[in-house]
Amino acid sequence: MSSAIRQLRESLGQQLGRVVIGVEAAVDALVIALIARGHVLVQGVPGLGKTLFAKALARSLGGEFKRIQGTADLMPSDIIGVHVFHETARSFAFRPGPLFADVVLVDEINRAGPKTQSALLEAMEERQVSVERSVLALPADFIVLATQNPREFEGTFPLPESQLDRFMLRVDMSYPPRAAESEILTRYGGVLTPAHAALEAVDVIDRSLLERSRVLTEEIHVSAALAAYVLDLAAASREHPRVALGLSTRGALALVRAARVAAGMRSGEFVTPDDVKQVAPWIVSHRLVMAPEATLEGASDAEVVQALHATTPVPR
Repeated sequence: MSSAIRQLRESLGQQLGRVVIGVEAAVDALVIALIARGHVLVQGVPGLGKTLFAKALARSLGGEFKRIQGTADLMPSDIIGVHVFHETARSFAFRPGPLFADVVLVDEINRAGPKTQSALLEAMEERQVSVERSVLALPADFIVLATQNPREFEGTFPLPESQLDRFMLRVDMSYPPRAAESEILTRYGGVLTPAHAALEAVDVIDRSLLERSRVLTEEIHVSAALAAYVLDLAAASREHPRVALGLSTRGALALVRAARVAAGMRSGEFVTPDDVKQVAPWIVSHRLVMAPEATLEGASDAEVVQALHATTPVPR
């Protein structure tokens, strides 16, 4: 039933594997985001290949790719575009910014100011931007990949809750296993073999797989008991003593959609609680706002997600 979903996963994993090593779990998350039309926040310390990972994904998808470098002086017009006056025509014409692309990489998004971050809200949710008195549509498969370093605070602006909620998934990239890191040193340790040059080896995947996967995902059944389980998880997150702001309704929808794709990747015809548990760390963690006392105690959002699974009854 879900051969197209598995084929999409294999094709994307093969292309990304030509450049980035040791990111198998992140590939699963990206497949979910692509099929469910979500956006991805890639989080990790510097030097782990987050930008290279995003570039490799963009190249494998084809279409137009644009990069936005987050800086403190970045303005909304720098990413949306501006109206330029043409002397010969004696009129203004809109010059679109980098946001009008199929794949947009926002590097170090938390270095952009709040005003610029807010300019992304409409684009990410409604796939359109409002300029002057006009509403302009973005590409049908528009996707935002944003990177941020969670441990660097100098010169950064924390993402507001409304911004985080619009990222369907957050992928946490940690240090690779020793075997993978050894392969990285072997492959890219030469002076004439920079990692970004390897992007030339990435081919564009069959884009028809994406549409077929979306159709097949719609056919994967979600039972009433499974939907109730997701609602129970959402309610538990809102009542958890260490959480100040729990899972939103948008987050619960994302959890169901992601679980559907996860079921498709294992060739399942219906969603199980295990599918929900598999995708929950990507979907739920970044949407939880920890209570001040929990932050002082060093509690993490990942620990809360694990606690929610442990305490929420699983439907039979």
